[in-house]
Amino acid sequence: MPSQPPSPRSRIEPLFVGFAGRMGSSKTSAAKYLSSQYGFAYTRYSQVLQEWRSGMALTREQLQKLGWEVMSGGLQKELNTRLIAGIDRSQNTAIDGLRHEIDFRALSSAFDTAFYLIFLEASPKVRFERLRSRFGTLADFQAADAHPVDASIDSLRPFADTIISTDDRVENLHQRLDAWIAAHRPGGA
Repeated sequence: MPSQPPSPRSRIEPLFVGFAGRMGSSKTSAAKYLSSQYGFAYTRYSQVLQEWRSGMALTREQLQKLGWEVMSGGLQKELNTRLIAGIDRSQNTAIDGLRHEIDFRALSSAFDTAFYLIFLEASPKVRFERLRSRFGTLADFQAADAHPVDASIDSLRPFADTIISTDDRVENLHQRLDAWIAAHRPGGA
């Protein structure tokens, strides 16, 4: 009986996980949890935008304005190109802050079946409470939440691999992320 060659060692391909959701839905908390708990690299759309177009620290309001200028000016593809170019394809990566379908399409195209979108959602009341220190009033929060740059976030929901409600404690979000990782990487990341 002929011997069979040894099976090649299976290599686990990196995961690229994007987070989308309205402001205050815990996108950054979720992405940074994957970074701290599972060693994912962390990148953020607003960071790439800020480095590319400004070079200096901007307020949330300034970032929204700049983000809208990029999107309405037809430059979102360039923003995605810059974000993707900065990602190490050999390392698991958490990508914070997808806002547009073009973001999802760019990442899906770049990373194929290794890219997953997690959509986070929370009630406006909970989101406002989380962001109360940034916004003096509910009206200020609602105005920022209604900004055109954030208007299409909810259109990403149908593309999500999973949708997680973040209305409850952050520990529950971590448990859901742990379960998601376990389902996609038996034995860990």
